[in-house]
Amino acid sequence: MSDTMGQQTSQQPPGPPGAPHRAPEDPERGRRPGGGILMGRPFGVPIYVGPSWFLIAALITWLFGDQLGGLLPDLGYTRYLVALSFAVAFYASVLVHELAHTLVALRYRLGVRRIQLQFFGGVSEIEKEAETPGREFWLAFVGPLLSLVLGGLCWLLTRTVELDTVPGVLLAGLTVANLVVAAFNLLPGLPLDGGRMLRAVVWGITGRQMAGTVAAAWAGRVLALAVLFGLPAYANAQSGGTRSGAQSLLDTTLAAVLAVVIWNGAGNAVRNARLKEALPGLTVRSLTRRAVLVPADTPIAEALRQAREAQAGAVVIGDGHGDPIALVKEAAVLQVPEHRRPWVAAGALARTLEPGLRLDAGLDGEELLAALRTTPASEYLVLAPDGSVYGVLAVADVERRLSAALARH
Repeated sequence: MSDTMGQQTSQQPPGPPGAPHRAPEDPERGRRPGGGILMGRPFGVPIYVGPSWFLIAALITWLFGDQLGGLLPDLGYTRYLVALSFAVAFYASVLVHELAHTLVALRYRLGVRRIQLQFFGGVSEIEKEAETPGREFWLAFVGPLLSLVLGGLCWLLTRTVELDTVPGVLLAGLTVANLVVAAFNLLPGLPLDGGRMLRAVVWGITGRQMAGTVAAAWAGRVLALAVLFGLPAYANAQSGGTRSGAQSLLDTTLAAVLAVVIWNGAGNAVRNARLKEALPGLTVRSLTRRAVLVPADTPIAEALRQAREAQAGAVVIGDGHGDPIALVKEAAVLQVPEHRRPWVAAGALARTLEPGLRLDAGLDGEELLAALRTTPASEYLVLAPDGSVYGVLAVADVERRLSAALARH
C-alpha cells in the first residue's frame, strides 16, 4: 500500500462585470451550495445575489448620492434613495448581460450551473467549453452586445426626458454604465469577454485551443497591470489632480482588487485549459492499483504483508464467497501504530461498498471526474467488464496525475 494514498490535496474569485466563467474540473465543486440569496430560476438557471453585492450597492448609493447633491440639490436626502434605485437598475442590466451568455450556452447545450451577482458584477458558470472557435466567439460577444444595446436604448430614452430631472439623471447614468460595462468586457484579456473572443480568434487561426488560452491569459495579465496603475492615474488626471486622499485611496483599492480578479482569472483559465488537455489521458485502467482480497477478520498487518508480497497497492475485504464487500481506507491504516496492527482487523478500517464506489475500468476523462463527484470517497473498487475485481482507484493518484500534467506545462 502506498503511504500517500490517503493524503489528499485541496484545490475563483468573483469575476468582473459580465464575465462568464467555466466551472473548473473540481470533484468538490458540484456539491457546493449556490451561495447568496436565490432570486429566481429563469430558463431553469438559478440566480444568486452574493453578500458582496450589498457592499457595492451601498458604495454606489453613497458615491452616486453625493453626485446627485450637486446635480439635483432639491432632492435632499431623497437623493440616496434615487442612488439606490440606480444601483439596482445597473445590476439588472448586468443580469441581462449574463442572461445573454446563458441563453447562448443553453442553445449550444453547454449547461449553466448558476448566475451570481456579486462585488464586481456577474458571473455565469458555464459547465462545458464551446466546441468550436466560432461558438466560443459568439458566446463571449453576446454579453457586451446586449450591454451596448441597453446603453443605446437608455440613450434614446434620454431624448424623451429633461436631463435635469430624476428620470433624466438615472437614464444618463445607466447609459454610461452599460457602455462602460460593454467597453470594459471587450478588452482583449481573460477572464473578460474580450479575452474569450481573442482566444477564439487565436484558436481559429492556429487550430489549437490551448494556444488561444495562453495568448488571451497573458493579455489578461498585462491588462491587470494596466488597471492597477492606470485607473488611479486616469481618475487623478480627470479631476485635475484635485482628488482628496480618501478618494485616491478608494481609487487605488478598487483598482488593486479589480487587477487581482483579472490576474487570477487569467491564471485559472490557463489551469482549466491544461486540465482539459490532460483529461483524455486520465484513464481508470492506467491509475488503478492492484488489490488483494482478504476476509474482514484478517489482521491489518497480515493484509499488508499479503499486499507487499503480491506487489499490490490496496486491500479489499471479501465475504465468505470471495465477493468484495468493503475497501480498506489507507488513511485509517496510517493512523494505526505499527505495533498495534497485528491486533486490528482489516474490516474495522474499511468502508462498506456502496453502488457509487464501484467504477467501470473503461471510464476516463470527464466521465471519471463526474463519477468521483457523484460519490465522494478516497478509494473506489474498479471492476473489469466481466464483473471481476480489476483493482482499486485512489483519489490521491488522480490528483497526482493532474498535478503532474499541470507541472509539465
